[in-house]
Amino acid sequence: QERLFALAYALFGGLALLLACIGLFGLMSYSVSRRTNEIGVRIALGAQREGIVALVMRESMALVAAGVVLGLAATLAAGRLVASVLFGLAPTDAWTIGGAVLMMGVVAMGAAYLPARRASRVDPMAALRYE
Repeated sequence: QERLFALAYALFGGLALLLACIGLFGLMSYSVSRRTNEIGVRIALGAQREGIVALVMRESMALVAAGVVLGLAATLAAGRLVASVLFGLAPTDAWTIGGAVLMMGVVAMGAAYLPARRASRVDPMAALRYE
């Protein structure tokens, strides 16, 4: 029965990770589309494509960092509540929490890279005519 619970928790955790990835992708795509004019002006004034990608990635990683901080606070606060379903694992296991944070960071980078790459390929003339 413990194995079934572990499988269900892993499935729901993967689903939560997928939803977070889709949400971040949608949020960053929306942000990039709203800022097309600004990004076009930056490129027209000489901004490098790598700089545009870095700008969008920095914004998305700031959102992820805020989410991770809130998630860590919730994890530490709810640790006692879930301690009874954790088999052989402490609620504040540093390796597990670190692995989850690392996985969220890697997945978030992947989700944010596509809108960042699209932002770096904005045609300055089309962006200036945008709106």
